Amino acid sequence: MHALYFCAFSSLDSSAGAQSCSEHQRGKKLFTMSLRFCQIIPALVLLLLAVVGILLVVLTAKEVEMPPENMYGIVLDAGSSHTSMYIYKWPANKQNGTGIVTQHSECKAKGGGISSYAGVHGGAARSLEACLEQAMSDIPKSRQHQTPLYLGATAGMRLLRLVNATESDRVLKEVEDKLRSYPFALRKAAILTGQEEGVYGWVTVNYLHENFVKYGFVGRWLNPSKETIGALDLGGASTQITFETSKKVEDERNLMELTLYGQTYRLYTQSFLCYGQDQFLLKLMAHLITTQGVAPQVSHPCYPQQFNLSVKMGEGVFDSPCTKKYRPAQFDPQMSVTVVGTGDYQSCLDNITNMFSFNNCPYSTCSFDGVFQTSVTGSFMAFSAFYFTHRYINTLTNIPITSPSSMEKAIRIVCNMTISEITKKTNQQVKYLKNICAVSNFIQVLLMQGYGFDEHSLPSIFFEKRAAGASVGWSLGYMLSLTNMVPAESLRLMKTLPSGPRAGILFLFSIVLFIALVYLWMIYRKRRTKEGVV
Repeated sequence: MHALYFCAFSSLDSSAGAQSCSEHQRGKKLFTMSLRFCQIIPALVLLLLAVVGILLVVLTAKEVEMPPENMYGIVLDAGSSHTSMYIYKWPANKQNGTGIVTQHSECKAKGGGISSYAGVHGGAARSLEACLEQAMSDIPKSRQHQTPLYLGATAGMRLLRLVNATESDRVLKEVEDKLRSYPFALRKAAILTGQEEGVYGWVTVNYLHENFVKYGFVGRWLNPSKETIGALDLGGASTQITFETSKKVEDERNLMELTLYGQTYRLYTQSFLCYGQDQFLLKLMAHLITTQGVAPQVSHPCYPQQFNLSVKMGEGVFDSPCTKKYRPAQFDPQMSVTVVGTGDYQSCLDNITNMFSFNNCPYSTCSFDGVFQTSVTGSFMAFSAFYFTHRYINTLTNIPITSPSSMEKAIRIVCNMTISEITKKTNQQVKYLKNICAVSNFIQVLLMQGYGFDEHSLPSIFFEKRAAGASVGWSLGYMLSLTNMVPAESLRLMKTLPSGPRAGILFLFSIVLFIALVYLWMIYRKRRTKEGVV
């Protein structure tokens, strides 16, 4: 019985021990699994954080179009009296094939125009150095080798070419060599035709008045579909008239078609050499000397009363190709002539009118000197010497020029003034004032009898020096047209998150991802090692 009891007890004890061992092993296994899970959780959290962070940076950073850097262009306006440099800039992506150009800066070279350095070797090149050095500082160094450089010589060089083509070529070559010594991309150095000068002036006028393109409220450039404005330019050696016309142009030399911003324009244009302000004044002096006879003293009805001037027959009057037809058969170039001002409006007007030829027109209509011109239409902007003369007339008379009669009245008052009265009212030097009566009458004849403006069309002319912050002349129009030759740069794609911070954040998340993967790999290797030992 004791034996039976012992066996029963032993059997019961053995069963309880087995159950206890089984529970212990199960608890140990659960503990081990819990430990492993606790070790894996941080790695999984790091892994999840890294993946989500990378996805957020990559997927939420949009690609947006960023405008490229500005392009620059330089135009040297080598006029008859001086040279001006204009620096323009525009976005490297262009609008309908033409750059949206604005004036960046400008510089006026010291001395006369490059044509005045005929026979002076190195003079024309040296006159440009100060302005070119300014361009070196105005244009970013990274853009200088890409900056197109153009030089356009106008009527002064056209006259020199007529007199001495060899010297004209030498001056132009000298200037071109100087321009090539700078890091800019010289594209062209040439003498412009009169028609080119007129057309580019017309482009400038209409661009500055936003007749081609303007920045709309919707945030992009728009074609405003506005009527264009005619251009009246009066330089030192030539004058130009250009306007859009739909009428028949009988002389093909006066017709030019131009395409800008996707639109084609049909233009009438004409340039009159020797009808610029300076050359016409020389012609007037030569005309007076010739008609009054070569004598020690000449009366000048366009000079103010109380004003006298001494000039040499050769150097001061008859050395220009524009005065060739007035040149006496026999005269002493060194002879001095005293010119006495008489301030006679009517005599001044009559002498100037006689210098124009309004006869012998081979076409249905002409302006003067047998040149075809269709009737003027629309508004006109008058600039250069037109503007300065108009300003002087207003200052001296306070009479607005709104009709032919008001123009005549104002000019008559100016011509009857003495030089002391003019000087007192304008506070300017005599050298700028002695020709006000002469140039005013010249403009009156040119506009009214030459171009055909009347009481209805004359009020459509407005006189300006600058518009929209830019100088008015042919150079801006030249740059606008020539930007069609400059390759456009495509828009740069940029993330909304700047590239520097974006790269840094991606790098940090990549490090976290790497650490999480290494940690998981180490846990896995440790587990496999333990299982191999067991």
